[in-house]
This record gives sequence, structure tokens and C-alpha cells, in this order.
Amino acid sequence: MQTPFSNLGPGAGAAPRQARAAPAYARGHAGGENATGSALRGPLGASAARRPAANFAALDLGTNNCRLLIARPAGPGFRVVDAFSRIVRLGEGLAASGSLSAEAMARTIEALEICADKIALRTVAAGRYVATAACRRAANCGEFLARVRAATGLAIETISSREEARLVVSGCGALLNPRIPYAIVFDIGGGSTEIIWVHLGRGQDGRRPRPRLIGSISLPFGVVTLSDRYGGAEVSPAAYRAMMAEAAAALVPFERTHRILRHVAAGRVQMLGSSGTVTTLAGVHMALPRYTRALVDGSTLTFEQIAVVSAHLAGLDFAGRAANPCVGRERADLVLSGCAILDAICASWPVGRLRVADRGVREGILFDLMQR
Repeated sequence: MQTPFSNLGPGAGAAPRQARAAPAYARGHAGGENATGSALRGPLGASAARRPAANFAALDLGTNNCRLLIARPAGPGFRVVDAFSRIVRLGEGLAASGSLSAEAMARTIEALEICADKIALRTVAAGRYVATAACRRAANCGEFLARVRAATGLAIETISSREEARLVVSGCGALLNPRIPYAIVFDIGGGSTEIIWVHLGRGQDGRRPRPRLIGSISLPFGVVTLSDRYGGAEVSPAAYRAMMAEAAAALVPFERTHRILRHVAAGRVQMLGSSGTVTTLAGVHMALPRYTRALVDGSTLTFEQIAVVSAHLAGLDFAGRAANPCVGRERADLVLSGCAILDAICASWPVGRLRVADRGVREGILFDLMQR
């Protein structure tokens, strides 16, 4: 059942609180970039494209990151007018305790207060603010979201893994090749990993085909949960293999149900990754002096390149990984668990290459809002 949208975040007419010291767009990679004014093409219809420009907001509160996008329609897509991203590690320690910790909630509320200020300043016409795996699992999620609303005015809804999968595909579907009929789309998150099996039908009147979800699975682990269990600062080869084996075993039922390998063998499958793991690996592969979304989003990585970068990162200690400008200290203890999950996905379905998407849930929300 669809959860109702929240309209204006902190409330109509609410005066923004005093601005806090924070970057306009800190993506979570070291040296985040300012995305204000950047454009993103997508599946907006003609009626949405003709609508007078108004600001819309999308917030994705994950296990690791708090991300906000504020944008207005522009042609078939939208133009970003403000954005914010901060690593908050909301799900830190959740796997062991079953609850969100006081420290994690405090960090997250601080970031959400900044988001609420930005929403108020931009006079947002409509918004949707969602939480994913950490809030789906935490015993004290209700208490936490009530605190968030009292502190910020933001009404955050906890969405199902199925709705999360739909939003991911909606947000990055424009990067799919319409000439390849099937796609594996995945999002390696902080607390879960979404795997989505998609069919691209024939487009009508020369339009791009709309992706149809055949099936999806939410693996109950992501970069934060695996790092909590196997270690992140120091990862032995045995621990890396164990993480990869756990991920590979979790994919077996999905393959058994959908028989994806037969389509892979016939060359009828493409792969699209939407996550901090694949964008980080793309940045490292390109040897970027700082993470640059415009260079990473839509790029391609071969499986051989993924293996080389993963082995390189696994051979470094924490300080070595942190020194890479596309990893940074905030991801240095998480990147290897993401690499292990990605290795398992690549081994399970040897497509040979994947498209990298620095877009996902937030973009999917914005497309939904702008088509209403």
C-alpha cells in the first residue's frame, strides 16, 4: 500500500532556523561537489515538461547516508537547485542491538535539521521524505521518527524494500540500454542490498521503453552491517572471502526463481549499479583527484576493471584507503564490504560490464512528484 506523501517538510510559512555550517552538497566522498544547477535527464512526460517550474524535494534516509535533492522540472528531466549528503551511520550497531543508538540518532537529526532548513529556504511545492533498511528493522524506529518530526517538521515515511526497488529503477532507468531486453539493477546500501530483475519492453511512438520489474530481493545486509560483523578497518583475505560467500549464497534463490543465467548466456542482459560502492570504484579506476559526479554517472566498468580496483583496495590498509580522494576516511572502513558484495553479484551473473549510476531513490521520488 502506498504511503501518503508529506507536503511541505517543516510546514508552510515556517521560518528557517539559523543556517548551520555545512557544505551545500557533500556527497559523502572526500571533497564532495556542489551539484546546484546540474541537470539530469529522465522519463518526464510532455505535460510535466510544460508545467511551470516549481521546486520539489526528495530525501532518502538510509543506513549510512542522509541525502536530499531539491529540483525543478527542466525538459524531459529536472535541474537540481540544491542538494545535501552526509554520512550519518544511522544503522551503526543495529545488527547487534536491534535498535538505533542514541549517538546515531543525534547525528542523523543534526543532518535532517540542515535538510529541513534547505527545504524551507527553497519554498518547496511538494516533497517526499523516506527511510529505508535501518528504520525498517529498528525496534525504536517509531520513537526516532517522532523525534525527527518534533525537531525538524519533516514527516519521514519508512518504505518497503519493494518500493525502494521501484524508486531505484525509476531514478536510474534512463541509463539502461533500450536495445538490451533485460537488466539486473542493484543498489548496495548500508543495511540492505536491493537486487532487481527488469524487463525493457518495446517503446511506443519512438519513446524509450519503460522498465518493468519482474522481481526483486532485498538482501539483509549492506556495507555497514557486513563491516560491523566482519570488520572494516582491517579486513583479512579470509574475512573478505567470507563476506563474498555470504552474499553469493543469498543470491542463489533469486537466480533459481528467475533463471537469469540463461539470458546472460544469450547476451540479453545488462547490469546497472546504483550505489556508493560502484561510484567509488569508478572514481578510483579513473584516478580522479576528487570525486566528480559528472564523470562517474553513466560511466562503464568492465568486470576485469572491478576486480583490479577491488584487489588494489583490499591490498591497502585503512590509511591507504582513506588517502584515496574517492574513498576518504568516512568510507575507508566500508568500501571492502561493498567490494565483496559486488564481487558476488558479478560472479553470480557474468554479464562482463556494468553501467554506473550516481542516482537512485531520490531521483525516482522526484520523477514521481513531477509527473503528478
